[in-house]
Amino acid sequence: MASYAVVMENLKERSEFMNESMQKSQTITDNMISILGSFDHRLSALETAMRPTQIRTHSIRKAHENIDKTLKVAESILGQFDLARKTEAKILRGPHEDLESYLEAVNQLRSIVKFFSSTKGLKSSIGMINHISGLLAKSVLKLEEEFRQLLNLYSKPVEPDRLFDCLPQSLRPSTGSDSKGDGAGAKEHQRSLETVVYHPPDLIPPRILPLLHDLAQQMIQAGHQQQLYTIYNEIRSLVTEQSLKKLGVERLGKEDVQKMQWEVLEAKIGNWIHYMRISVRLLFAAEKKVSDQIFEGQDNLRDQCFAEVTGNSVAVLLSFGEAIAKSKRSPEKLFVLLDMYEIMRELQSEMDNIFVSQYCSEMREAAKLLTNRLAETAQETFVDFEEAVEKDATKTAVLDGTVHPLTSYVINYVKFLFDYQSTLKQLFGDADDGNSKDQLGVITTRILQALQSNLDGKSKQYKDPALTQLFLMNNIHYIVRSVRRSEAKDVLGDDWVQIHRRVVQQHANQYKRISWSKILQTLSVQGASPGGNSSFTGEVVSSNTGISRSAVKDRFKTFNMLFEEIHQRQSQWTVPDSELRESLRLAVAEVLLPAYRSFAKRFGPMIEGGKNPQKYIRYTPEDLERMLAEFFEGKTWKGP
Repeated sequence: MASYAVVMENLKERSEFMNESMQKSQTITDNMISILGSFDHRLSALETAMRPTQIRTHSIRKAHENIDKTLKVAESILGQFDLARKTEAKILRGPHEDLESYLEAVNQLRSIVKFFSSTKGLKSSIGMINHISGLLAKSVLKLEEEFRQLLNLYSKPVEPDRLFDCLPQSLRPSTGSDSKGDGAGAKEHQRSLETVVYHPPDLIPPRILPLLHDLAQQMIQAGHQQQLYTIYNEIRSLVTEQSLKKLGVERLGKEDVQKMQWEVLEAKIGNWIHYMRISVRLLFAAEKKVSDQIFEGQDNLRDQCFAEVTGNSVAVLLSFGEAIAKSKRSPEKLFVLLDMYEIMRELQSEMDNIFVSQYCSEMREAAKLLTNRLAETAQETFVDFEEAVEKDATKTAVLDGTVHPLTSYVINYVKFLFDYQSTLKQLFGDADDGNSKDQLGVITTRILQALQSNLDGKSKQYKDPALTQLFLMNNIHYIVRSVRRSEAKDVLGDDWVQIHRRVVQQHANQYKRISWSKILQTLSVQGASPGGNSSFTGEVVSSNTGISRSAVKDRFKTFNMLFEEIHQRQSQWTVPDSELRESLRLAVAEVLLPAYRSFAKRFGPMIEGGKNPQKYIRYTPEDLERMLAEFFEGKTWKGP
């Protein structure tokens, strides 16, 4: 129990101690709250006392800030006045000494005007704006004059030699002049197939173009766009026209073309083809580059100026083509028409690219219209040529039966056609449907049929039917040989060649029958009796029963007379092809010589034993063979 009492006593003492401690803590807390409340009261009083001082300090700080801003504005305004003074000095000196510095000064003037325009309430602003605006007006007039002088100074006609140097090597005239050199003939289209590179000349030095561009921009900003347009077009149009004139371009119309001799006109057409290529790929391409750089960023003005500068030159070039397309058609014009059509087709995509803007639409349309007219005229000329060949009534006499000039002319014509296969595809609209070969074949076949029809008519002029056959043989053979050696064979086909080779052989057989059947009758027994069959086989009847010596003499005399007559005439005839000539001689020899040997062997002894046998047996087989070798040489008869 005692221990319990002790424990309780201890707990009581601790409880009292803790209670006492808590009371002390409460007292301290109350004291702290009292102290803090006192501080709060004092601070509030201090803040109230200092507020006027704070307000005065803030006012002073704002005043200082306003003074600083005012000083900075004043400094800026003074700076603009100083800049205006320095810039005015540059403007008054003009752009000639230092154009780049002058352009910079003009921009500075615009900046000064903008500055004072944004400065409100400053009395001096209006006066400064008026003064600077006056300077700007003067500066733009100086810039306009500078643009004119600079553009005029560096705008010179391009010399022909310089243009020729810009062409691919294969297209440069050999003489360096504008004479026929490159233009004439059917070789133009071959060059168009080459992979070639053109290098348009610099019409204005590259270092000058940026200056002209900057001047143009300043004039546009100042509202002087119309003056810029006028100056540029006056100078560049004249220079472009002068360049073409130096090259040799002339303005020629239909009446001028009609008066020219064909040789002169052909040369001018060849040159025109050359001029078109140079103008589009060099001059106009270079001119577009100039306008693109000077008017960069001003698309509308750029396109208008380029159209104005090149319009008259394009019209002069196309007018000549129009005159040719509308002139009287003739066969010799077909190939130059094809050349002209070809160059227009060749340049079409470049024309579309160079003259792409709406302001150049008339030039694009004029070029396409010329291309179509050339195509129509060429097609019509084909029809005219076919009719002209069939109806050719020239009285040119071919006395020796050789190839007629019309035949060689037509064949050369056809050969040239095959040099234009790609052009003819375009001309007849067969470029994509695979029928170009058929179309060309139809044209060629019709022309050759017309030629053969005409030759048949001309062959009837000969009184000697043997010469008629020789003439037809020569001409058809020439046609067949020419076709076999040209691209025409691929179009006409082997069947055409074989059919016409048989026609040649038929005429050769007819010639032999007509020329030699009568003389061969003298070497056959049947030929001696009235009504005997005429045979070209040369067969001699084995039996000579019933033939008298006088009859044999007559036969030899008749043979000699006929052979000499044939030899005299036909050694003056001509077979120009050596293979055909030898073949025809051999064919005659193969029937004549065996028949003569056989007849001489059978009946020669009846004459040899008599008086003057050489009077009747005048030729040996070797003599005949030698004389046959003189046939078809076109030689004048000199006697046996």
